[in-house]
Amino acid sequence: MTHHVTFMYLLGDVTVSIIDLLNILSHTRSRADVQTCTSWNAPIIWDGMFDPDVFDQRHKQDQSTVALTVFAVGRYLDAYLGTFLNSSEQYFMVGLPVTFYVFTDVPEKVPNMKLAPQRSLKVIKVERHSRWQDISMMRMKTISDVIESDIRHHSTYVFCFDVDQVFTGRFGSEALGESVALLHAHYYRLPKFLFSYDYNPKSRAYMETGDFYYHAAVFGGTWQSVKAMADACYQSIMEDKQNNVEALWHDESHLNKYLWLHKPSRVLSPEYCWDRSIGYRKDIRVTRLIWAPKNYDTLRIS
Repeated sequence: MTHHVTFMYLLGDVTVSIIDLLNILSHTRSRADVQTCTSWNAPIIWDGMFDPDVFDQRHKQDQSTVALTVFAVGRYLDAYLGTFLNSSEQYFMVGLPVTFYVFTDVPEKVPNMKLAPQRSLKVIKVERHSRWQDISMMRMKTISDVIESDIRHHSTYVFCFDVDQVFTGRFGSEALGESVALLHAHYYRLPKFLFSYDYNPKSRAYMETGDFYYHAAVFGGTWQSVKAMADACYQSIMEDKQNNVEALWHDESHLNKYLWLHKPSRVLSPEYCWDRSIGYRKDIRVTRLIWAPKNYDTLRIS
């Protein structure tokens, strides 16, 4: 009888298996042109640092399952949801069981999708807030509630996405981890003093400094970690509301504060959410997810 034993190591605030530790050590040597490891020894995932087949085989053996959450409210549904869903079915966690959770105020307008085996779509009706800022911030509570009522019974991991994006390449099992954050494409090369943190001491999102600037368009992890993240951000948002304060970048500001205090175990490079308007960058060898055109003047609810 064979016993599968996993040894765990504690690195800072991050617990990793010996397999992950070996991956981290290899990551630090794989790309000389970019930072591939954080100061707390979490890998920063770039193209060329991993064998996708190894990651896929491991997660299939572990029977990993993934929930994808996305909000499509108001004009965002018509403008983006169809392209987002079709591209995610083509590129997101291919080969693994995936459940797509679409939160929308008009469920009947969610397009029909042809899904591969072991992949399913759930549509959940949500309230349409009068301000886009509130839609952005209140998604944290919705995500937490659905994890508690549904996702935790079916999925190992959860990934949360903004809808105004398009998958253009593999976004696979190499991105899975206990807690996963994304480097913002517009900030990853800038010095820290230019990061767009919330510097208002009246806000719970207030930060004097941090590790990186993370993009709230993509975050994830195990369902337990994502629920803890969403709960903490929602609590901070509500405390700000009680004090008549609104963080500079809303839920993204609160997410950055949380991830500074609770270090992510895996960080995704900007190739996992790239803005092509930035232009050519030698270190971006592939683009896995790209920003769709942002027509905020017509899309956002005032």
